This record gives sequence, C-alpha cells and structure tokens, in this order.
Amino acid sequence: MAVSLSLLPGRRMGSTVTRGDFEWVHSDQPHTERRKEILAKYPEIKSLMTPDRQLKWIVMGMVLVQLVACNLLRDLTWKWVLFWAYSFGGCVNHSLTLAIHDISHNVAFGNRQAKWNRWFAVFANLPIGVPYSASFKKYHIDHHRYLGDERLDVDIPTDFEGWFFCTPVRKVIWLTLQPFFYVLRPLLVNPKPVSRMEVWNALVQILADLVLYCVWGFKPIVYLVAGSVFCMGFHPISGHFIAEHYMFAKGYETYSYYGPLNLITFNVGYHTEHHDFPSIPGRKLPAVRQIAAEYYDCLPQHQSWTRVLWDFIFEETLGPYSRIKRNRKSVM
Repeated sequence: MAVSLSLLPGRRMGSTVTRGDFEWVHSDQPHTERRKEILAKYPEIKSLMTPDRQLKWIVMGMVLVQLVACNLLRDLTWKWVLFWAYSFGGCVNHSLTLAIHDISHNVAFGNRQAKWNRWFAVFANLPIGVPYSASFKKYHIDHHRYLGDERLDVDIPTDFEGWFFCTPVRKVIWLTLQPFFYVLRPLLVNPKPVSRMEVWNALVQILADLVLYCVWGFKPIVYLVAGSVFCMGFHPISGHFIAEHYMFAKGYETYSYYGPLNLITFNVGYHTEHHDFPSIPGRKLPAVRQIAAEYYDCLPQHQSWTRVLWDFIFEETLGPYSRIKRNRKSVM
C-alpha cells in the first residue's frame, strides 16, 4: 500500500526550521542493494535497458516549438514576453532540461553512441539560452554514484544554505534562486576542470543566441533565458527538485511522484525507480514499477509537487538541511 507523505504523523507547521544539521548516516545508499534484488527476481527488467527511440523526435519537436514561439513574440510588449516566458516557454525549457537529464544517461542513442548523446544534449540545450548540458552530465554521474556524499554529490545544499534559509520567507527566496544555486554550488563544493565538451557547449550556445538576436532581436533571448530561470525557480514544475531527495519521511532519501506532471517531464517523478535503474529511459520507468510493484508501492510517495513546495515552505521540520548526507569514507 502506498504511503502518502501528506498523511504522515509528526509534521508540524512553524516559523523557523528546527533542524540544525543534515541527517548523517553511515550506511550505503539503498538503490544499489534494491537493484540487485529486483534484477535477481525480475531479470526481464534488463530488456528495458535500451534506448528510447522516441526521445530524439520529441526533443526536436520541442526545440521547434520554442523557435516558433520566438518568432511569434518578437513584437510583443515586455510584459507579455515575461508572461509567456513564465507560463509557457519556461515550462518547455524545464521539460528540455529533464530531457537532457535523460540523455545524460545515454538513452537517446545508447551507450555505444556516447558522442551522439553528448551532441544531441547540446542541441536540446539551445532553447534554454545558456550552456548547461555538458556541465550537468559531468556532475550528475557523481550524484548517482555517490548519492549523499558530502563532497561529490553537489545536489546537496551547502551548510550556509541550510543555516540561512530557515524561515518561510527565506525558503521562498531560496526556491526562487534555485537556478543560481545549482550553477554556483558545484564550483564551490567540488570544482572540476572545464572539459572540451563544455567549451563546445558554450560556443554553440553563444553562436545560436547571436543568430537569434540578429534575426529577431533581443526579446526572444530574454524569453528563453527568463523562462529557464523562472521555471527552474519558484514554479510548480520545479517542485520535483524538492520532492526527489528531501527527507519528508525520516530515513527515506529518494521519493517518487506518479501524478500527471510526469507527462511533460519525461517521468522524472519516477525518481526512486530512476535511481535504481538509471540506464532505463524515463518513458519505460512505469514498467519497472509495474513489474516490481512490491518494492515501490510500500515506499512513501508524493501526491503533488505543488503540495511539496507548500509543505517545504511552511513546515518547521523541512528546509535545506533536510537531506541525508554521508561522510566520504562511508561511500568509498
């Protein structure tokens, strides 16, 4: 039986977050052992570890939609440019970042065509307005391999974030500024050398932005970049950032959401299943849950990303510190 997080006892509304530190554990992440158990019991799941042949066509369609939108809004007033950036363009761009998330696991063309996956991610990156895909892949692999690691998993907030953003107002500010924290945090916590692919990603993106500016002016650029910032900040879709790993139930570090927003987010809501089987495309993750239902239906799950944001802001037990964290020695 599924456990709704909104029904769990002991969750209180308050002004200041009661947590003063992360939830430190010395055990390994649960996904490794569960993956072994499920594959031993249901070896047919291996048949799902194949490329998603539809993904590239969907992404190309989304890029085309944004190109058409740029043409349509080039003569609008600024207030309408920003309105459509938040209500439409940002939603498409957020969805594209989740397509890039899928592509980072080589599910567009398969593991044997890693270079094709990397360049296709650069293509999917174009409407986002700023280079993103190459850097994301570089750090996202560590997030899976070293989930909760104090240095290597840069998805975890810094101590400053946990200490400072501890009231409802500050948590709203923190959620709004999420895009900037996701950019700056890796540079502070685990800086890595700039890769050749990151350079190419930046050059291609700058060239595309220049072409767009020369053809249709500055408003399409603002529409794309502002939409990316808006919808990766304080927006219902961005609730998945909090829903995925923040500890809404003690001892659980990954949560799934099975609601309708999965239709426009490449099933990123199936996050427990994704961490168990990162090589399975998002489109096929519902099949994992269907085959191995007894492993997932008993876990706490979210019913609404909007409710996730509401609870995160107003409940005194939740804040940036609400993450399971591991000492490096416990994950090596």
